[in-house]
Amino acid sequence: MPSPQVLQPVLKKKVDELFLNWLSDPGTQSALKEYLDLIKNGQYVDWSSGEASDKRSLSFNENNNVASHRNLAEKKPAPIGTPAAPQSSSTLPSRSSSTARVTGPNGRALRRSVSAKKAQVRTDEPVTTALSESIPKFYFPQGRPQANLNTDGLISKIEKIFSQFPNERATVEDMGPVAKACECPLYWKMPLFCSAGGDRTGFVSVHKFVAIWRKTLQTCHDDASKFVHLLAKPGCNYLEQDDFIPFLQDVVNSHAGLAFLKEAPDFHSRYITTVIQRIFYNVNRSWTGKITCSELRKSNFLQNVALLEQEEDVNQLTEYFSYEHFYVIYCKFWELDSDHDLYIDQKDLARHNDQAISQKMIERIFSGTVTRDRRVHKQGRLSYADFVWFLISEEDKKTDTSIEYWFRCMDLDGDGVLSMYELEYFYEEQCQKLEAMAIEPLPFEDCLCQMLDLVRPEAEGKITLRDLKRCKLTHVFFDTFFNIEKYLDHEQRDPFSVIREAESDGQEVSDWEKYAAEEYDILVAEEAANNLCNDEYDNPLSPLEQHISDELSLTKRHLFEIPSPHCNLDLDEYEYEDDFE
Repeated sequence: MPSPQVLQPVLKKKVDELFLNWLSDPGTQSALKEYLDLIKNGQYVDWSSGEASDKRSLSFNENNNVASHRNLAEKKPAPIGTPAAPQSSSTLPSRSSSTARVTGPNGRALRRSVSAKKAQVRTDEPVTTALSESIPKFYFPQGRPQANLNTDGLISKIEKIFSQFPNERATVEDMGPVAKACECPLYWKMPLFCSAGGDRTGFVSVHKFVAIWRKTLQTCHDDASKFVHLLAKPGCNYLEQDDFIPFLQDVVNSHAGLAFLKEAPDFHSRYITTVIQRIFYNVNRSWTGKITCSELRKSNFLQNVALLEQEEDVNQLTEYFSYEHFYVIYCKFWELDSDHDLYIDQKDLARHNDQAISQKMIERIFSGTVTRDRRVHKQGRLSYADFVWFLISEEDKKTDTSIEYWFRCMDLDGDGVLSMYELEYFYEEQCQKLEAMAIEPLPFEDCLCQMLDLVRPEAEGKITLRDLKRCKLTHVFFDTFFNIEKYLDHEQRDPFSVIREAESDGQEVSDWEKYAAEEYDILVAEEAANNLCNDEYDNPLSPLEQHISDELSLTKRHLFEIPSPHCNLDLDEYEYEDDFE
């Protein structure tokens, strides 16, 4: 008859896991360090007295002590002649010479009976819950609760604000004071409004809003969890791309720095698409398409949302909301999108930056390794949303997201390692382009030696994502294999200047911000020249351009007819598909 299954190893793994969690607690680490210093100095630590600084964090409660005493009693040496029970451990114990061993069939039968009896005792005595209750809670997925939060005081402030509205009902225009009463940033007003059902009824009653907000305060204890709770779909603890649309539409409608954009509703969805892609580019580090509370806490997105209230010029918020950055991205896409259907193919993308990107890399981009829209991928096209990722990654190869972007493209077999074969695969086309330009290319063996010295991989002959993130000249590595223009630029520059730039880690302006600022100035200058040419030929502006010019009188006027006089395009001809289908 087979012996009953022993569950002790599984229990030990759980205890080990809890012990490691307890040991990694900052309070435990601090107390252990303090006691270790006392022991090193030769001082006596009286564990039995109450003078220990944090005895509670280093000892279990009474129930645990009782359990430990019981275990010690079981482990007491047996009388001479009595066979000792085998050790219970998840690992195979080593046999020592001092351990008495009972041989013969009687000994084997006796050991088997003792083991069966011991297993029976463990199954009959359930583990008490006191073992888990003694460990303080250290995981707060919804934020650490605030001990001094005055919920009733906040609710009374909210009710006072609602009392100022007719029938104690607030419209979306009234939600600004409500958001401030909730101690939230101003532009949380639309998420608050929608979470209380205002998007369906057009208003929010005081009773409905108070009930919703009280529940939110009880379950969500920091800004990240509250924001996700307000914007996410029912039953979801993450944010998807379309969850941001009402929030960003309210920013377009109410922010002073986007007043000119409000007057051009045809371009609201383009701006919102750009901002959403930049949010996921910077925040969604897991590439899942779902932003969690943890990712939101680690990012600076909520800080930028709070700055929207203080900063009148959205162009100062360069990471997410800058209109100038949207303008540059959209103009670049418009130049490539020859049929203006908001999708481009491989031939269109090959024209980017005078065909600087290699054809092999373009094929990898269209292979679906870095694109999100599966439906468009099957059609062999690239959407505007995916182009946002491409352009930012192409112009700034120093960020973690861009390094991951290009690593995915170069990793042909998806094994998480760039092999020498994969590097040679991309370098072959670079050599062909150099030869077409009457430039003698560097042999691959010599180029490989340079790149390995540049990256210094941990494993010989293999370059991992970790190696590239450690390297401060990753942009030089990538440009060498698929961007001929930037590769030649690196080759012609002073190598010491490249090293000095790499060592200046505290740079405030990123490569993307530099590129966007330069391109915006160029686009504005071209627009001004075209307008001057139009004035000479008495060619009036389009009604939309004239309206924006008259209303704003900007030195840098924001142009919506892209690419302007060179394309007589009626925007109403095109029915753009929704970017979030």
